[in-house]
Amino acid sequence: MTDIATHPGHQEEDRPVRPAMLRGWRRRCPNCGAGEMFSGYLKVRDSCPVCGEELHHQRADDGPAYLTILVVGHLMAPVIHVTYTELRPDPLTMAAFLSVGCVALSLYLLPRIKGAFIALQWAKRLHGFGHK
Repeated sequence: MTDIATHPGHQEEDRPVRPAMLRGWRRRCPNCGAGEMFSGYLKVRDSCPVCGEELHHQRADDGPAYLTILVVGHLMAPVIHVTYTELRPDPLTMAAFLSVGCVALSLYLLPRIKGAFIALQWAKRLHGFGHK
């Protein structure tokens, strides 16, 4: 059995994960940080317009959506609890305001989490990002 570190195709220099994920969070290219990663709200460009890094390898799929739901749920649950126990608003009013809050937070977080997912894949050389 061959050790992956001694495999001839293995590249030993690691890409820095944290800076790449921060660039992805800002919806920028994980390689240069200057080019925009998305051509639309969630549509990933085939390559970076600045450095030419290929981005079409990404396989974020449903991961960002699941993580967004998890984060929004954990952030909004205490808000719902405190609002209900302390303020006791009309149920329709509470539902309207909290629905708007959940949707707004989801729309803010989803492209940022997707960018971080793609940047993590790039940094770890997953799904074809390592073959250059």
